[in-house]
Amino acid sequence: MKPDFDLSLYLVTDRGMMSTLTLEQAVEQAVEGGVTLVQLREKDASSLDFYRTALGVKRLTDAKGIPLIINDRVDIALAVDAAGVHVGQEDLPAKTVRAILGEEKLLGVSVSTVEEALQAERDGADYLGVGAMFATGTKTDAQLVSMEELRKIRSAVSIPIVVIGGINAKTIPLFQGSGIDGFAVVSAIIAAENIAAAARGLKDLLEQQKSACQER
Repeated sequence: MKPDFDLSLYLVTDRGMMSTLTLEQAVEQAVEGGVTLVQLREKDASSLDFYRTALGVKRLTDAKGIPLIINDRVDIALAVDAAGVHVGQEDLPAKTVRAILGEEKLLGVSVSTVEEALQAERDGADYLGVGAMFATGTKTDAQLVSMEELRKIRSAVSIPIVVIGGINAKTIPLFQGSGIDGFAVVSAIIAAENIAAAARGLKDLLEQQKSACQER
């Protein structure tokens, strides 16, 4: 059975930005602060190091009932029994990843156009990561997505959408009324001196926005 998932505050890890000594500490603090989903992204790690890190992080996320998504590496996801995989446009095709994973795992796909979004939905994606919405230090070559394109993507697909790229307390309010399902955050959480407090602050902001919308 496919795991339930909440995209509202989606942590994407970046070892080069973290303020803690270990990635496990960073994830533990972020989960304590209220992140609802964790994606482990290890672009430069060896397969063995990635596997060991994924096992350690999964113990933390499992303890709190938070799904763990593995970036790119289907083999690592299957080896540690993660909740799913997230792939980009330069990774294995989503259709191929879905065939390998089966229907019981989550599949997220990064997109920046309506065409990519529609293809990902056809290929079996459970959610889309749309971005980069703003310039970011994590992906200096990322193509920026306009708010207009985001609205077109939202209208074109029925699956959930999380936005990524320069997401922080200043930019989150700009998405009110956009129909998205959550925010993927990297540096605004993992680079913070107090990771738990940073996550909690964003969580509170999302709750405030949700309450404001319900009152209208």
